[in-house]
Amino acid sequence: MTDTHAIASVPMRWVGPLRISGNVATCETEVPLATYESPLWPSVGRGAKVSMLAENGIVATLVDERMTRSVLVEATDAGTAHTAAQTIHARIDELREVVRSGSRYAQLIGIRHEINANLLFLRFEFATGDASGHNMATLASDALLGHLLKTIPGISYGSISGNYCTDKKATAINGILGRGKNVVTELLVPRDVVENVLHTTAAKIAELNLRKNLLGTLLAGGIRSANAHFANMLLGFYLATGQDAANIVEGSQGVTMAEDRDGDLYFACTLPNLIVGTVGNGKGLAFVETNLARLGCRAEAEPGHNARRLAVIAAATVLCGELSLLAAQTNPGELMRAHVQLERDHTTQKVGV
Repeated sequence: MTDTHAIASVPMRWVGPLRISGNVATCETEVPLATYESPLWPSVGRGAKVSMLAENGIVATLVDERMTRSVLVEATDAGTAHTAAQTIHARIDELREVVRSGSRYAQLIGIRHEINANLLFLRFEFATGDASGHNMATLASDALLGHLLKTIPGISYGSISGNYCTDKKATAINGILGRGKNVVTELLVPRDVVENVLHTTAAKIAELNLRKNLLGTLLAGGIRSANAHFANMLLGFYLATGQDAANIVEGSQGVTMAEDRDGDLYFACTLPNLIVGTVGNGKGLAFVETNLARLGCRAEAEPGHNARRLAVIAAATVLCGELSLLAAQTNPGELMRAHVQLERDHTTQKVGV
């Protein structure tokens, strides 16, 4: 008989430590990455080593946080939809009370809308404490939708989700408005570290970032995104910490910046859609609990603090892998040699030959 509750094992290693400072956490920590792509571990490890050699490490700034859910209502016509939208915005305090009455942690912090023909799309924005907030936002939106249908004339039910959220899809609206935690990470790498650890120069990395990440992504039609491989680090980190891995779709949106500052390298990654939580679905597994505790994300703290800490650690991990890959790609053949050697070594260890 098939075991419907089997656990799928993904190889996991801790890499680092990496150094973080900023407006959420100041710490040095190793990070867990669960992945089948074994070269990712030493690559992120090299970026982590660079962070330890920089005076302030990776400076991670949490810019914003909000979880969203959009609902769809149908109006009799566009004019009625417009009047309904104006009424909804004017009654935001009343709607905040509707949310408060149904949840200890969810808070309605904003509403945005768009009208298309006679359809009204409402994007509710919530603070959700230490939870990533998917279910919390949906529950709150369901209560809000029911309240609006009872109290606003001329509208009827369309859907509890109108795809204007936007959940697990790469869209312009998420890149512009953010969904989850918006984190900017910055690292100033001294010239000698660039040369001796990354085996390249600041000028070469800055030029490659411009040509590959910015211009290449533009030509490919990327959506609010210009990076090399944010998704690689995010997936490994998400799987190791019990996150909904499908959120790397919007999570991997973001922009990499690189500047040559008189031989020193300024390197930054902006991630507007980091969806992480330290409580909720997926967090009850023993290995996840162990990993979150080791990351310092199981502390007694005000609601939301542990999730913010997890977000900045995730963002710093992304920067480490992004920096290491771009450095490797400035040197002909380095990336492929590393993959062949590391994956061959990993396979040999597995089969015992």
